[in-house]
Amino acid sequence: MNKQQSSYRQIMKATSLFGGVQVFQIIISVIRSKFVAILLGPSGMGIVGLLTSTTGLVAGLTNFGLGTSAIKNISEANATGDENRISTVISVMRRLVWITGILGAVVTLVFSSWLSQFTFGNREYTLAFVWISITLLFNQLSAGELVLLQGLLKLQELAKANVYGSIAGLIVTVPLYYKFGVKGIVPVIVITALITLFFSWYFTKKIKINKTKLTKEITITEGKSMLVMGFMISLSGLISLAVAYILRIYINRTGNIADVGLYNAGFTIINTYVGMIFTAMATDYYPRLAAVAQSNDLCRQNINQQAEIAILILAPILMAFLIFINWAVILLYSSQFLAVTGMIYWAALGMFFKAASWAVGFVFLAKGASKIFFWSELVSNAYGLLFSILGYHWGNLSGLGLAFLISYFVALIQVFVIAKLKYQFSFTPSFVKIFIIQFSLALMSFAIVSLISKPYTYIFGIVLIGISCWYSYIELESRIGVKELVREFIQKARKR
Repeated sequence: MNKQQSSYRQIMKATSLFGGVQVFQIIISVIRSKFVAILLGPSGMGIVGLLTSTTGLVAGLTNFGLGTSAIKNISEANATGDENRISTVISVMRRLVWITGILGAVVTLVFSSWLSQFTFGNREYTLAFVWISITLLFNQLSAGELVLLQGLLKLQELAKANVYGSIAGLIVTVPLYYKFGVKGIVPVIVITALITLFFSWYFTKKIKINKTKLTKEITITEGKSMLVMGFMISLSGLISLAVAYILRIYINRTGNIADVGLYNAGFTIINTYVGMIFTAMATDYYPRLAAVAQSNDLCRQNINQQAEIAILILAPILMAFLIFINWAVILLYSSQFLAVTGMIYWAALGMFFKAASWAVGFVFLAKGASKIFFWSELVSNAYGLLFSILGYHWGNLSGLGLAFLISYFVALIQVFVIAKLKYQFSFTPSFVKIFIIQFSLALMSFAIVSLISKPYTYIFGIVLIGISCWYSYIELESRIGVKELVREFIQKARKR
């Protein structure tokens, strides 16, 4: 096996490993969304979206990115093997999540009336925000425990905590919504946060950590690096949260709350169910890219390899969504949500450009260029919001999908130009060929669903999906040796 094939295989293995947990959680999420859609309808989902996005914005302002930055500190301490060092870092992290969690809860509590007025245009939801304020503490404490598991490489326990929390949340959610309908929204949000905290604590309590006495000086010294690093990360994440929040407010004010629910449902399908590929890949991709960050040539090679695999995996999935989106919406939600299909058509095409820009964008973090990353995120979110507002104004929900496509097309040009100027980046002919072929097949699928009536849509669509799958298989076979991997898997299974 040559070095390049080994690199491609590493990408696929990591995607498969971390994708498995993602798939299971998404299955739970699909079931929960289906019940919520039936029991609450678009308006109820709109209320849920506005409440959670508002508290998410407050959390982004107050959590200082500890859910990401502290992983680095704990991992570095764990690598030393020094038990006292490990316990000190963990103790500082836990103290900081308590402080930031309480801060988030207090801010939400104090400004509950204002948040209700700004979000819903009235003060009817003030009490809802009062109750939900406690979830900012619960969620931050949960994040701290999950960071501990990830930093200490307790990945099985981390997966179990996430999966068990999702299952328990589903078991609680459905009966409460069935019994109380829209009035059950706040209790569900609070109880779900408490359940998540319980399971995160349950799986970390088994880890033996030496007791250590923390002084103010130690807390400041150890905590400073976590907070400084986390601040830049949370600031860029906060921009995305703010944009999503403002857009939901705009839709609610100029349209109606049902459109907010439809918007949430549509982009949940695109960003969660399809976007799980990005989540699975990022777990391995970022540290691998950071390891070769000093070499522009190796960065270019890794980015192109990652982008190729992303398109080869995503393309058949996106085309299946294009052809069978009506069935997918009914399965995931209900027939009440079919109005969102036009938005998903355009957004599915946009995902091709998102995959490419996503792969390139990681180079800024890998190179430690946090300022470039921040300004790039700020600019892309600014024109993304502008395109979305214009899209909804002129084309309602379908306009939002078109805005998604245009935003990521421009974003790809943006990150490509910056990476080329700063790091001599370029796409390889191999990636360009893969992108053009798969995107062309997707465009044909888009044309079919737009111009041809059923059942011919399905007949021609299945043929195009088959061609896409066949092409992806041929390209993956040449890179990772799919047949050989299957044989190795069967041999290992027989030995067991």
